[in-house]
Amino acid sequence: MSMEAGFELGFATLDDEVADRSLAVEGSLPDWLDGALVRNGPAAFEVGGERVAHWFDGLAMLHRFSFEGGADAVRYTNRALRSETYRRATATGEISGQFATGGGYLQRVRQLLFDDPTDNCNVHVARVGDSLVAMTEVPRFLNCDPETLETLGEFAFADALTGHINCAHVVPDPHRGETVGLLTAFGRPSEYTLYRLPDGSRSRERIATLPARDPAYVHSFALTERYAVLTEHPFVTNPASFLLPGSDSFVDNYDWEPERGTRFRVVDRDTGDVVATRVTDPWFVFHHVNAFEAEAGDPAADGSAGETDELVVDLVAYPDAGVVDGLYLSAAEDWFESGQDGQLRRFRIPLDRGRVTSESLYEGLELPRVARGDRTKPYRYAFAQGAAERDGNHVAKVDVRTGDARRWEQPGLFVEEPVFVRAPDAERPSDEGCVLVTALNATEGRTDLLVLDGETLDERARAPLPHAVPFGFHGRYFPEW
Repeated sequence: MSMEAGFELGFATLDDEVADRSLAVEGSLPDWLDGALVRNGPAAFEVGGERVAHWFDGLAMLHRFSFEGGADAVRYTNRALRSETYRRATATGEISGQFATGGGYLQRVRQLLFDDPTDNCNVHVARVGDSLVAMTEVPRFLNCDPETLETLGEFAFADALTGHINCAHVVPDPHRGETVGLLTAFGRPSEYTLYRLPDGSRSRERIATLPARDPAYVHSFALTERYAVLTEHPFVTNPASFLLPGSDSFVDNYDWEPERGTRFRVVDRDTGDVVATRVTDPWFVFHHVNAFEAEAGDPAADGSAGETDELVVDLVAYPDAGVVDGLYLSAAEDWFESGQDGQLRRFRIPLDRGRVTSESLYEGLELPRVARGDRTKPYRYAFAQGAAERDGNHVAKVDVRTGDARRWEQPGLFVEEPVFVRAPDAERPSDEGCVLVTALNATEGRTDLLVLDGETLDERARAPLPHAVPFGFHGRYFPEW
């Protein structure tokens, strides 16, 4: 298979579903790896002979890789989400009202005013109580069986919090026993609502509500031990535009206004007070890496003593929002020449006075991850998907303290989001552990699950899948499942 044809498999519909399939393992798995990696992403791009417009609009599918400590075996299940959107598309041959696949004027009015957004939950997964919940960028959630991945129906939180946009990147904080999330509500005025969800609960608790004159497209945010940091880049909307003819989709209603700059709004997680608002140069961001509190100018930022003078926020930055247009499927063949590459960029945000400063730590990456125990803390290692070239891409490991970096790559393999699982006896900020990453094998026309060594990035094991999986978005490793 040619490299170009292999790469195109990343945007080809996958209909095949398997249940609890044993995958042959080449190599040896860590004997302590005992849990499940669950990934989410689009898998159906054609409906009724028509192709969706944007990568973000493919119909969702979940993938589960389960490990049994001490056994060199991986069991694999994949299943399309049986959402209302999926059933309607299957019955009518049409899909509309998505991120960039428009539904027309009346469809947008109905979605906004009558609270009927898509339930095509293709972005992320989270654990809420004992439920595996699939999420997207509107407040519709699907409950799934954590083992079989069967869609069990709509998931409802036991609270009254509402919004029109849901930040699918909720941030679990194992140190405080809660998950923090964000909702955006359009209106007069529009508002962002930060909330916490205590572990084991289905009831979200409001932390703060912030006014937003022209809300930004917020895909993720940062969290430290004491603060939530809303990165409000200048890709913004006037909510009234959603009710006017002339645009075909959700994303068409957002505009890049660089003169606004990027604003960081720092919120105390306990009181809900806004303790600082700082503006810097315009940057666009999908994903945050990690954040923590530090003494000003402290390069080690170990957080062991002294008062907090500034926040360190690491994220993947772009010079503008052109990356959104670059992810239209019609532009996929030009990604290698014209696609934008993100940079891991460190921002230092003073709490009292002074200006925001930033520096680039790595060029050409996306979909960053850190160890679960490193969230909200000073940390050392970030893992990410490297930028694509025609013959593949790479897994990047960046030492954010020293600037050193490692990479794993193999011609013909296009890796996805790498998930680092720290060994159970390793202490922070050790890189002892393994990196779980799926990779489209363009040479063989399939997807492989890779298990890399966390310290060296050497390949420890590989498990070929029975099919090629389209390029997905995000996943989590659940040691309890």
